[in-house]
Amino acid sequence: MPSTELPMTGLLQEANRLMTVCNACRYCEGFCAVFPAMERRRVFSEGDLNYLANLCHGCQGCYYVCQYAPPHEFDVNVPKTFAGLRTETYARYAWPGFLSSAFQRNGLVVSLAIALGLALMIGLTFGMQNPEVIFGAHSGEGSFYRVVPYAAMVWPFGLVFLFSIAAMIIGGARFWKATAGKAGAKLSSAAVLGGVWDTLTLRNLGGGGGGCTYPEEKFSYARRIYHHFTFYGFMLCFAATSVATIYDHVFGWIAPYGFLSLPVVFGTLGGIGLFIGPAGLLWLKTKADPAPRVRDLVGMDVALLMLLFLISATGLALLVLRETGAMGTLLAIHLGFVLALFFVLPYSKMVHGIYRLLALIQDAAERRS
Repeated sequence: MPSTELPMTGLLQEANRLMTVCNACRYCEGFCAVFPAMERRRVFSEGDLNYLANLCHGCQGCYYVCQYAPPHEFDVNVPKTFAGLRTETYARYAWPGFLSSAFQRNGLVVSLAIALGLALMIGLTFGMQNPEVIFGAHSGEGSFYRVVPYAAMVWPFGLVFLFSIAAMIIGGARFWKATAGKAGAKLSSAAVLGGVWDTLTLRNLGGGGGGCTYPEEKFSYARRIYHHFTFYGFMLCFAATSVATIYDHVFGWIAPYGFLSLPVVFGTLGGIGLFIGPAGLLWLKTKADPAPRVRDLVGMDVALLMLLFLISATGLALLVLRETGAMGTLLAIHLGFVLALFFVLPYSKMVHGIYRLLALIQDAAERRS
């Protein structure tokens, strides 16, 4: 019996129908966290379904083993339905609300952000500096700031980044308020640590053992490996920026730093991760079975992966050529891509990390209750 709380929207109705069928079958409970969490419920509210959709990692194992999958008349396709519902949750809980429409054509939005970021940084760089400065070879302390002044590099990026982080935190808080605690679970430090551990290890991309049935029906750890490269590459790049900030503002050490310094080592390793990970995930998408995924959402994934790949490629090139005449142009292009990422952080596939972390924490809390 459907919950009376369930709004009569198409995807929510379909998700409710599928969970009712799956709860009666329970064949897939060993694949991931979704089905044990489903079994703890008898009816499904809107919050329950949004939680389950974000707990789903899209490993697709349940699709290939399901006896009721298409072309069966029950038409059970959990990965596809939950992928669409996840995107609905991103828009539903986005802040400010008027920007939620960015998820409707996200590939186009990210592309426009890239164009805007590049136009701003290249335009400002070439508008503020003489060609001799831009195309000249610079070395030593403060060489980056001779091309792009410190204030022009720090303040716009800092403000956009802080806004994006605030938007993601508010969106996550809205999601948590709407979905958490529906099974009477109590939040604890153990649950938080459990959810964080599941996030850091991508346990649910194991598919119950042997990896995911992705990009096709054969089990593989490829998606898990490339996702690790992407995630930890991003975190290392963030660590590099954080350490560089401490170097600059605490110790007064001005960039660029030596090749063996912490910011450069972290940034290099992170850049390599962001080069390998997105490239691998993009390659897998070219081979992926279209049946368990939403075709209209492919652009959202591809756009973000391409942006991360371009950031890493230009960042690594800048590292190698930072004392040559190519540095000025590469710096402007690299900063343009980074600014585009900061623009779209709360309005792109990047937000799935926040929602999935919160769903995994809730799942850990439920398992411990």
